[in-house]
Amino acid sequence: MTKSRIDAAAAISVMDLFTIGIGPSSSHTVGPMRAALMFIDSLPAIPARVQCELYGSLALTGRGHATDMAILLGLSGQRPDSVDPDAIADILATIRSERRIRAGSVEDRFVPFDETTDLLFRMGEFLEAHSNGMRFSAWFDGQEEPLVRDYYSVGGGAVLPGAEAIAADAPLGHNVVQPYPFSSGAEMLALGESTGLSIATLVLRNEGAWRAPRETEAFLDSVIDAMSPAAFSSFTAVLHYYRRFVPGADREGERRFLLTAAAMGFLYKKRASISAAEMGCQGEVGVACSMAAAGLAAVLGGTNQQVENAAEIGMEHNLGLTCDPIGGLVQIPCIERNTMGAVKAINAAYLALQGDGRHIVSLDAVIETMRQTGEDMASRYKETSLGGLAVNVVEC
Repeated sequence: MTKSRIDAAAAISVMDLFTIGIGPSSSHTVGPMRAALMFIDSLPAIPARVQCELYGSLALTGRGHATDMAILLGLSGQRPDSVDPDAIADILATIRSERRIRAGSVEDRFVPFDETTDLLFRMGEFLEAHSNGMRFSAWFDGQEEPLVRDYYSVGGGAVLPGAEAIAADAPLGHNVVQPYPFSSGAEMLALGESTGLSIATLVLRNEGAWRAPRETEAFLDSVIDAMSPAAFSSFTAVLHYYRRFVPGADREGERRFLLTAAAMGFLYKKRASISAAEMGCQGEVGVACSMAAAGLAAVLGGTNQQVENAAEIGMEHNLGLTCDPIGGLVQIPCIERNTMGAVKAINAAYLALQGDGRHIVSLDAVIETMRQTGEDMASRYKETSLGGLAVNVVEC
């Protein structure tokens, strides 16, 4: 399968990396909801019928990740960042009882929809470009053959249409000119050395290629506020740790935490992947741990070199971590793994601060090792629930 890496020359924004949406999974819930909405809103007319087929990891663990819910919400015009969580149960109940669904963003226009025939889990089948594949079909009056489009949820809530995902190496990103572009840890450190800027400042100034600093800060504040009541990911437990246990913690520090962590996320997206369907759990809990370690090291006063060291330590001790949710439920064992990831991140930050930033294993080396390990890992250990704990623990 094609690996959905980011083109090293392409730019990534913090808005691409941090996603606000309903859980439990950015790749299995947020991405499919976006794909469903993209499909229904792209149709040239109101269809007589629509169908969605889920493949790969989305089929094998989709029910445990609420992918079915996400598809229904997306087709009915809901967006991950704006849907009212309290209204979801009623929306789904109406769709299922009336066996019809609103045609995307079009008000008062409905399409017949029966989950038993129109939302299909193709267990054990994979589409060409990525494990998280979706195939949408729409039938129109007067036409025998449906309009068919494929989409792939490639990690972090990002979605690629089929033609783009199948293209060579599936490059992602934006063609904007950033003042301080970097695609490796070495380049990031060199920029910091030559400019005297922190990693967080480099990222903030690069965001200026898209918007004014106050707009970026407003977005970061919205992410922080969305994270505040949540504690599912190791990245979010560590942000809570900074807020509760670090003297002088404030909103500016929280922004610096996110901007620094984002820099590490960019490197993982460019040089490997943050999708468990491609990398196993090292690509999600491991990356989150690495990002959080970097962010915490930064707000604790670490130098750029110490921050890079913290990120490296965070990933080095998650290498090879498999994704094997029991019964397809992402919560088991992921809640515990995220807790342990948070502890590792905190320890990594403090460990890095004990040194001067010089270390033997570079962040670039550990990212490349993660990529190679993920590509070598058997698919049954990559979010398919076909191996590991998923088959060795009896469901109650």
